[in-house]
Amino acid sequence: MKRRSFIAATAATALARPAIAQGKAPLVFVPQGNLVTMDPVWTTATVTRNAANMVYETLYGRDQKMNPKLQMLEGVLTEDDGKRLTMTLREGLTFHDGEKVLARDAVASLKRWMKRDGGGQTIDSRLDVLEAKDDRTLVFRLKKPFAGLPMALSKTQQTPAIMPERIAATDPFKQIPEAIGSGPFRYMAKEYVSGHRAVFARNEKYIPRDEPASNTAGGLRVLVDRVEWRVIPDAATSAGALASGEVDWIEAPLPDLLPMLRKAAGVSVGVLDEAGYYGVLRPNWLHGPTANVGVRRAMLAAINQVDIMTATMGDDKSLFRAPVGIFVPGSPGANEAGMELVRKQKSIPEIKAMLKEAGYNGEKIVLFHPTDQVFYNGIVSVAASVFRAIGLNIDEQSVDWGTVVERRTSKEPLDKGGWSMFPAGFPAAESVDPLLTTSVRGNGAKAWFGWPTDEKLEQLRETWLDTTDPVEQKKLCEQIQARCFDQVTLIPVGQYLPAAAWGKTISAPLKGLCPIFWGVSKI
Repeated sequence: MKRRSFIAATAATALARPAIAQGKAPLVFVPQGNLVTMDPVWTTATVTRNAANMVYETLYGRDQKMNPKLQMLEGVLTEDDGKRLTMTLREGLTFHDGEKVLARDAVASLKRWMKRDGGGQTIDSRLDVLEAKDDRTLVFRLKKPFAGLPMALSKTQQTPAIMPERIAATDPFKQIPEAIGSGPFRYMAKEYVSGHRAVFARNEKYIPRDEPASNTAGGLRVLVDRVEWRVIPDAATSAGALASGEVDWIEAPLPDLLPMLRKAAGVSVGVLDEAGYYGVLRPNWLHGPTANVGVRRAMLAAINQVDIMTATMGDDKSLFRAPVGIFVPGSPGANEAGMELVRKQKSIPEIKAMLKEAGYNGEKIVLFHPTDQVFYNGIVSVAASVFRAIGLNIDEQSVDWGTVVERRTSKEPLDKGGWSMFPAGFPAAESVDPLLTTSVRGNGAKAWFGWPTDEKLEQLRETWLDTTDPVEQKKLCEQIQARCFDQVTLIPVGQYLPAAAWGKTISAPLKGLCPIFWGVSKI
């Protein structure tokens, strides 16, 4: 299935710039969508992750090779056979409101995060006590050793961001009242205009680590005074604005426009995130037809990942990998269990027979279609078409991504504003084994939106976490993947690697798991 026809229009309308207090032009960045919230615990939205990584820091960063590295920490002392870890905060950490970062801020922030995030919940289940010993020292006392602790604490999405204790006291199922971190940028809340602009200023009091920056780890040295996110929903307008120098950097240009951008004078195009995203469709296990495993299995059978990725990313096969399993290709967890379900396409009559056997009788399925997100728009456009072809009654609700982020939190039935399915893209680097992969959780009310409950899946994951033998871990990954496919915790649609585009107005951005604004200078 080919992508929709090339968008010919490339001329950009004039983009008004607000006055800049410093008298210097900001770095103007076009994000993949509107920034709805600055709370990286409340949501897993990629746009929020990208903004949060500018404003907040974490105890551990993640380098370019995906290894956890000390970031806010000066050192870690491990005792009692790995069950007691004493972590010391480095000197000079200060929040944007002028208050020093204290160990009790870190403890409160981590406890809030552990109530929402799957990796955090894993730590919590193994935790005896987490406490602040003094102003710079926090102590983890574990029930048993947990080798995955640094990796979990370096998460890049739904990040364990450290914020002031008073803010971290916010109910994790409610949004924080203000965005105060200790990172290299300050969030300028008064300049935020939803659907138009978000502004970040260099944190002049930030003291970088001595080593070079690598992804979200190391010395995060900011070389610009301000970064202005400009939301431009029309892809052709943003591409034209880049070519004319009105904007400096587009996070994810429409794939159809990449040939034009590659030919534009002074414009560079390249993949900055070499791991990319793991695309999925997430079903709701609580209400409606998708609560029926037979219906979920039929929906999985209807999806052709190659068709979806081609429609989403175009014909350049270097920008996607499909079909994929529960763990991304080439990762430690990748395996062949159940892959026949996504490699061998069933016929429409066969899938209709599956729906009949499941007892489906034309009930409505509410499918969110985020029209302002390039990749999710392509994913849902194809998925909705094939779902209708197999006889599903699809209520395709075209909304902006911000609305999806808000509405997917609802556990209400469909007739009261609930939903059946939405698209999502996880950082592929977090989907390499069962530790942080969202789709392998079956912990019900504590699970990510969709709330699957599957005790067997939870038991398999727990066994994997406690196993150190690589051969046994591989066997468990196979069992986990087979179970995820059988119960359809989600529907994988492919791994995609969006290209970014930037102009001659800035130096080349660093490669990493998200747009990295440190180390980039305005030319």
